[in-house]
Amino acid sequence: MISPKGASLSPSVSRQRRVFLLAAAVAIGGVLALAPRSLTAPLPDQVELAELTWVEVRGLIEHGFTTAIVPSGGLEQNGPHLTIGKHDRIVAYTAKRIATALGRTLVTPVVSFVPEGEYDPPSGHMRFPGTIGVAPEVFAGTLEGIARSLKAAGFRTICFIADHGESLPVQNAVAERLGREWARDGVKVVSVKGYAADPAQLAWLRSEGESPASIGQHGGIQDTSELMAAYPAGVKLERWAERPAWSELTGVDGDPTRASAERGRRLLEMKIEAAVSEIRAARGDLALRGPASD
Repeated sequence: MISPKGASLSPSVSRQRRVFLLAAAVAIGGVLALAPRSLTAPLPDQVELAELTWVEVRGLIEHGFTTAIVPSGGLEQNGPHLTIGKHDRIVAYTAKRIATALGRTLVTPVVSFVPEGEYDPPSGHMRFPGTIGVAPEVFAGTLEGIARSLKAAGFRTICFIADHGESLPVQNAVAERLGREWARDGVKVVSVKGYAADPAQLAWLRSEGESPASIGQHGGIQDTSELMAAYPAGVKLERWAERPAWSELTGVDGDPTRASAERGRRLLEMKIEAAVSEIRAARGDLALRGPASD
């Protein structure tokens, strides 16, 4: 029965309306509770992919973090004064610096297992205990698997950075092949060749009064200085003082006593700045920022 205009509803009708509204609210709430909802997480201030949850990684990718750096190091002899993980420590440090400078970039764990020479008979660094090497095709397959995983997750620029020179030929070949394969998908694979920065480093050390003999090619001023800056605990330079009494190969070429953390910081900056510039160019960044900072 319709109440006359202006008349109040009877108590029973009012209670029925309240019950109806409450039931409707409960029903709507139930539907909303059952509706599918994606997991979310606050955007972290972190560039190391392994330190994130998958939900955080997805959120970062959705917010434009679509560049990934894949650093590779190496487990090899570095003389009696540098730890076997020298390359790993250096590239872990530089990769984080590069990612921070680039912005919207994540870093995968370091690939430690890289080509180091033949097994039987041992050649190159494999002649020294502690060196762990893999065949070039194994290293290539590892890089490819990492890159395919990153592409599947939504990364659009995948950058290989090698701190060990013998890794470069394999790295270059994998990047070129995958880059061709994924060109139509708009996914770039970059072998960051400028990271080595050898010409610039050598020129600077010569300007500092060093000679090719004192600089050397392995375990000398460059390697020792860089590790002093990136991971000082890995340098045991006092052991080099015993050198005159040794009758066997040391695995070192150059004079590590002329190394310093200050020199290492300058040498690392050259590698970081070269890599940042090369990756920005590959990404097509419109505004190139200044030198990388801590």
